[in-house]
Amino acid sequence: MKIIIVGAGDVGFHLSKLLSFESQDIYLIDMDAEKLEYASSHIDVITIKGDATSVKLLKEVNIDKADIFLAVTESQNTNFTLAVIAKKLGAKKTIARISNHEFSQNTDIDFAELGIDNMISPGELAAEEIKMLLHQSAFNDTIEFENGILNILGSTLEYNSPLINLTVQEARERFSDVEFITIAIKSKKSGKTVIPRGNTVYQANDQIYFSTPKESIKKLYKLMGKTQFGLKDVMILGASKIGVKAARNLCEGNFNLKLIEINKERAKDVAEKLPNALVIKGDGRDVELLEEENIAEMDAFIAVTGNSETNIMSCLVAKSKGVKKTIALVENMDYINISQTIGIDTLINKKLLAASAIFKHVRKGEVLKLANLHNVDAEVLEFRVKENSPVTKKLVKDIKLTKDGVFAGVIRNGKAMMTFGDFQILAGDKAVVFCLPEAIAKVEKLFN
Repeated sequence: MKIIIVGAGDVGFHLSKLLSFESQDIYLIDMDAEKLEYASSHIDVITIKGDATSVKLLKEVNIDKADIFLAVTESQNTNFTLAVIAKKLGAKKTIARISNHEFSQNTDIDFAELGIDNMISPGELAAEEIKMLLHQSAFNDTIEFENGILNILGSTLEYNSPLINLTVQEARERFSDVEFITIAIKSKKSGKTVIPRGNTVYQANDQIYFSTPKESIKKLYKLMGKTQFGLKDVMILGASKIGVKAARNLCEGNFNLKLIEINKERAKDVAEKLPNALVIKGDGRDVELLEEENIAEMDAFIAVTGNSETNIMSCLVAKSKGVKKTIALVENMDYINISQTIGIDTLINKKLLAASAIFKHVRKGEVLKLANLHNVDAEVLEFRVKENSPVTKKLVKDIKLTKDGVFAGVIRNGKAMMTFGDFQILAGDKAVVFCLPEAIAKVEKLFN
């Protein structure tokens, strides 16, 4: 498969990295020689320095042979232009990264007619992620499949958890009334992520990821040593596009909302757009202001300003004041793996969310959904199982799934089912698989 990516920033680099595990024919185009040099020294891609809006350059890279063309520069207008040109020159499928989520919701314009097959809005994805994280309050990572019929949930294991010092096999036998599969464990001591086996031992403070049906979530709280708590009062720092979209989502969900914005005109404008939220003009870095606005009485604090360090520090302040749930938006993807280490519940990165959303379109097999976990470099994929695909030929225990992947469950006729050893996956099932990037190609072969 030939894939051309324009934009060697975080989104383009992460996409290239994911695709490089599969020996795809990848071309990465950018005007920045330094970014391209970094990419070529870290991943197996062909880098080209130049202006991708040049028809001559696109013809030189044989755009007419491209299976997928991805325009993921920082400029929405550039991405629109690139996708249209690429389509006219013969690219089979075009995807554009956009900043204005109104385009993705617009039904009056047929963008496919113009030459843009798919659009991805990082801000929209981040706002939706925030909403989902608040609905599973005690977990710092959550992915829903089919509106929550099957769930991937992640959180740190508390000292009072009954799982401590048990093996995965012992836990399954002792808590047979709870339907769950442990799909990954990130060790607090080593920082490494492993796909657990039957003899893997649960340790306090490890980050554990489970798959579970909706009906077992309440029981899973107890196994984790967590207390389920409701969230009602929420404070958002930053009236960015993400902040406003998240605020609108939460107002619709009947949360009591305060939004703090330092820019006077922006605060006034947002107050008119969000009549159900209390918009406060002020500096969210000012601890006295946060105390005046009763931060200690908030159930959740979400920091989505344009400054990662401000978001992190304000969340730490919120946590020190007793706020139960904290979420910070960060631009630097290197921060993603340190959220539990520094005491913030969840760090989210809109570029990482965008890369995963785009990645779904280049998967083999019929991928219905692809998502990333915040604290590990791994993917969760949902496949529609085809007739006669290899995964239907054997019981789960007899399928030679790579050691870097695990079946997380299936949805069959609207019901979630756990994929233990004696389970048979059938055509028509929606199967969920968790795997590290290097295992994706092997997993896909099972569903072809």
